[in-house]
Amino acid sequence: MRALLRTFAPFAIAAALLAAAFVFVSYSAAVPASLSGVKVYGPYIVFALAAALSTAFNRGRALFALLALVTAYAAQQAWLQQGLDAFSSRAIYAGLTVLVPAFLGLLAVLPERGTFNRHGVVRLCVIAALIAFTAWVAATGQSGIAEWAYRKFFDPAPFSAGRIPQLGVVVFAVSVLAATAAAFITRSAVAAGLAGAIIAFAVAAHVPTASVTFSVFTMAAELMVAVAVLQDTFRMAFRDELTGIPSRRSLNEQLAGLGNRYTIAMLDVDHFKKFNDTHGHDLGDQVLKMVAAHIARVGGGGKTFRYGGEEFTVLFPGRNVEDAIPHLEAVREDIEAYRMALRGASRPARTRRAKRQRGGWRGRNAVAVTVSIGVAERNGRFDTPQEVFEAADRALYRAKEKGRNRLSR
Repeated sequence: MRALLRTFAPFAIAAALLAAAFVFVSYSAAVPASLSGVKVYGPYIVFALAAALSTAFNRGRALFALLALVTAYAAQQAWLQQGLDAFSSRAIYAGLTVLVPAFLGLLAVLPERGTFNRHGVVRLCVIAALIAFTAWVAATGQSGIAEWAYRKFFDPAPFSAGRIPQLGVVVFAVSVLAATAAAFITRSAVAAGLAGAIIAFAVAAHVPTASVTFSVFTMAAELMVAVAVLQDTFRMAFRDELTGIPSRRSLNEQLAGLGNRYTIAMLDVDHFKKFNDTHGHDLGDQVLKMVAAHIARVGGGGKTFRYGGEEFTVLFPGRNVEDAIPHLEAVREDIEAYRMALRGASRPARTRRAKRQRGGWRGRNAVAVTVSIGVAERNGRFDTPQEVFEAADRALYRAKEKGRNRLSR
């Protein structure tokens, strides 16, 4: 449930920014004259701030998306405000409505490669090539290309309504779907922000001669990308990249704000080094993911963190040891009962003897792992989070000394 909420959060923020843009445009006439310059220069200001943020956190996809958006806004200011009667304006408008969403959608599905490297140079060259191509069509009167871009595939309304060429509408739709799919598959806030930015730019492009609307929705698109960078950076700082659960830094934040009653549990995967040496690090990573997924489902209000290596921590705010133990035992038993498939290079992913079941994989090529647990609570002997943490760690070692796959307090 928490993972689902984290996935939808960037989309919710994008929707809120879209709503705010509509409200701002509706009441733009009420903006004081002293702030009228924001309507014209706002996209450049937001671009500068968001680009600095993206550069600081080495988010190349966001940086080049911002560059594409601000370039489109500059083109609108220079050539589209006076209307689309001239061939050059129509050619530039077609370029903006087809090439910009396509580029943003492509960035959403591509992996993050940073900024100042060969990948950044390639993406910058792509932007330059798109600008050069559009300028060439507009300057040399390539009417054949322009007519193809404005070609109507569907005559009946609503397909023939609106100024955006039907090819552009298709590209907008495909780009939004691609960016949305990438956001769900990779759980990338930047991909979700780009999906929102494409929609915001579509609204702006729908009224190319309305300077205020184009400006406001361009700013909204840039803000979506900037906020996505912050969300993505926060996730990397406070969530473990391998398992997806909160990291040790997030645990430290939680420990600093605890009340007077809490329980801390330390969990360790038994014989993990031997397992890694025998079966390889790839399967070892799969074990950590499986264990983390089981621990993350702990009941009783427990909060799960990856402490480091094969160690995990579960924090129970407002609970004592007696409250926490049944939930920890349930997790231990679930992990013990689960079976993981061993897949060699020459073995197919599925065989008749190793079929996926509720408790994992069954068959000769399936293995089980266990965890040991140490638990302690705040009481008269252990007064600070650090003391409780150390007590839980000592209890963990006692569980291992007693034979592993058990809980000690």
